[in-house]
Amino acid sequence: MRVPFRSLVAVLVLGSTGLGCLFLAPTHRGPETDHFDGRSFFTPIKSGAKRPGLLTFAKWRLTRRQPPWTPYREYAPGPRPPYQVGPGQMRVTFINHATTLIQLDGVNILTDPIYSWRCSPFDFVGPRRTRPPGTRFEDLPRIDAVVISHNHYDHLDVPTLKRIVNRWPSVRIFAGLGNRSFLEQQGLPGVTELDWWESRELKGITVRSVPSQHGSGRALFDLDGTLWTAWVLEGKAGRAYFAGDTGYGPHFAKAARRLGPMRLAVLPVGAFEPPWLMGPVHESPPQAVEAARDLHAAMAVPIHFGTFELADDGQFEPVQLLEAALADAGVNFQILGFGEGRDVP
Repeated sequence: MRVPFRSLVAVLVLGSTGLGCLFLAPTHRGPETDHFDGRSFFTPIKSGAKRPGLLTFAKWRLTRRQPPWTPYREYAPGPRPPYQVGPGQMRVTFINHATTLIQLDGVNILTDPIYSWRCSPFDFVGPRRTRPPGTRFEDLPRIDAVVISHNHYDHLDVPTLKRIVNRWPSVRIFAGLGNRSFLEQQGLPGVTELDWWESRELKGITVRSVPSQHGSGRALFDLDGTLWTAWVLEGKAGRAYFAGDTGYGPHFAKAARRLGPMRLAVLPVGAFEPPWLMGPVHESPPQAVEAARDLHAAMAVPIHFGTFELADDGQFEPVQLLEAALADAGVNFQILGFGEGRDVP
């Protein structure tokens, strides 16, 4: 599919890569670390995988051939989630894309919430929905916190965050280093930004940032200026791991070694084609199975599929490949429908 020239500037690199517009976000400034060189963040990758550059990405956008996705259609919403779960209990509801509701020990946490029509800085161009969110916004229970994995438009959706803050003014927002200034500019208070392995307490729950393998940027000139991160939510109920968006790498096993096995792992399975372009930043369904194994997850749930067309995999391909990979994997991967919730064993 070729991109019309008049749209190229707007959509050259939107969605899963976050480039291609003029809406620059503030970037982090601070001392150098093992994943920050003083100007940009990077993932210390032992595999040698490198993200392709802008010209390579532009060539893909101009020459790509991908399976067709179905046009938008309405679906009945899923049931209203419980108001909360009790001490020692854990529940997850898949809403859409990377948006889930994780409930543990009486605390309700939304991950990468997006209820907008497009994941784009524009309302007229950019990846748009093929289906509504599985849980209606008005059916959400009280939200205590939001965790943001990174600032790409399909994961950090400002209109949705504003709806959340307007409805629950006391909500806490957690994000990686460098994101607080941008969010506060958007009128979003209560932002806590964390570096990898840093944590904060929330109503008896520990919210911890842990390494992932991805990137960041909302424009051409703020690439990797803010930190991308996965999250581990830990309480009496155990640990829930939310990957957000990531390539496959040693960070999964490292998190399990350092923190212990996960009761729940929420892992992306979509936007993995073509692997020469997407592999460093988006894991494939078989790799998600390996990630669940690395995390020693009692239960895993797939996300990042079936809502926005961001790469060259088909609309239903991630789930089909995941089902095939699970045939003899010995991993408890539960494929939830949009709006479906499940108690975590």
